[in-house]
Amino acid sequence: MVDRAYFDWNATAPLRPEARAAVEAALDLVGNPSSVHAEGRAARHVIEHARESVAALLGGDPRCVTFTSGGTEANVLALSPGNGEPGMPRRDRLLVSAIEHPSVLAGGRFAAEAVEQIPVTAGGVVDLEALERRLAALTTERRAPLVSLMLANNETGVIQPVAEAAVIVREAGGLLHVDAVQAAGRIPIDINALGADLLTLSGHKIGSPKGVGALMRRHRDFVVEPLITGGGQEGRLRAGTENVAGIAGFGAAAAAAAEDLVRGFARVTELRDRIEHYLSREFGDITIFGAISKRIPNTTLFALPGVKAETAVIALDLAGVAVSSGAACSSGKVTPSHVLAAMGVPPELARGAIRLSLGATSTEAEVESFQIAWNKVLRSLLKRSRTIAA
Repeated sequence: MVDRAYFDWNATAPLRPEARAAVEAALDLVGNPSSVHAEGRAARHVIEHARESVAALLGGDPRCVTFTSGGTEANVLALSPGNGEPGMPRRDRLLVSAIEHPSVLAGGRFAAEAVEQIPVTAGGVVDLEALERRLAALTTERRAPLVSLMLANNETGVIQPVAEAAVIVREAGGLLHVDAVQAAGRIPIDINALGADLLTLSGHKIGSPKGVGALMRRHRDFVVEPLITGGGQEGRLRAGTENVAGIAGFGAAAAAAAEDLVRGFARVTELRDRIEHYLSREFGDITIFGAISKRIPNTTLFALPGVKAETAVIALDLAGVAVSSGAACSSGKVTPSHVLAAMGVPPELARGAIRLSLGATSTEAEVESFQIAWNKVLRSLLKRSRTIAA
C-alpha cells in the first residue's frame, strides 16, 4: 500500500530527476541563445545538445528538430497546406483517423471543409482499406493529400499500422504526419522506418517539464510553413527566444527515455497485465478496450456496466488513486470519448470508461492500492445505484 498511487502517465509523466537537474542548471545561464558572446553560446549549446537527444529518440537528424511549446503546437505546425517537398503543390485535403488527438481532428491550418476522417475498426485500428480507397479517389480527382495518423492512441494505447499506411500514402502521392506523443519513450521510433514525413512529440509525456514539444522533419529540405513568425529562431520555423530551461529538461528526458527503451518495458507490461487479469477475474462483465490489438505496454482502458467514469474517478482520487476517464484534454466533458465512439462502443458503456496508464517507476504496491481502492469504490457505487433504482 502507498499513500498515493499515480496511474495517469499518459496525461503527464512525473518529472524525471535528470530533467529536473538539467532545468536547474539551465536556469543559471544568463545569455540569450541567439547572442554570439560566451554567455549566449553556452545557452545555444544546451539547446543543440537537447536537439541531438530528441533526434536520437526519434531516429532522425538533429537539424530537422524544431522545438515548440508542446505537442499541440507541433501538430498545428505540421498540419499546413503549404508543407511538403520543394516544388510540390500545396496540399488541399487532410485525412485523419477518427481517433486522433483533438489538435489533429481540428485540422491545424486546413479549412474545415478540407478535413476528412478515416474510420477505425472495433479494435481501435485505422481501417487501411478505407484509407486506400479514399486516397485512390483523391488521386483520380488530382487532389494532393496530407494524412495524419497517430502512432499510439492516448486512450486505448492501441498502436497504429503507420509503416503500412506510409506505403499507401506514398503510392498515392501524399505526405504523412505521425503524432508520436504517446508512443515516444514506450516503443522504439525511427522516423525513416515509419515512412513519416513529419513527426511530433511532447516533452511532458516522457518526463520533461510541461510546455515544450517538437516537430521533426524527415529531411532538411522538407518545407514547413512557420506558425509563429518574426525572428529567425529555430531555423526560421518558430520565432521567439527559445525556452532554454524547458528544452534542456526535454533533452534530458529524451535521453533517459532512450535508456528505458534499451532496458525494455517487461516490468511495466507485467504490472498492466496484472491489473487487467485482476479486473477480468473479479468482474466478468468488464470490457477492456483495444485488448484484441497491439498496444503500448503501459495503458489499459476499461469499463464496467452501471459505473459512471466521472463518479468512479473522483471516488478513486479520494481513496488515494489517480486515474482518468480518458484524455486529459477532454476532462470535464460529459460526452463519451470520440475514440470509443469511432470504435462503435455504445455511449452508455463508453461513459464508464476509465484509463490507467503506468510508467517506469510504477510499483506493485501501487497496483495493490488500486485493487483495494477499486473494490471499495465499486461496492459503494453499486450499492448507491441499487438504492437509487429501488
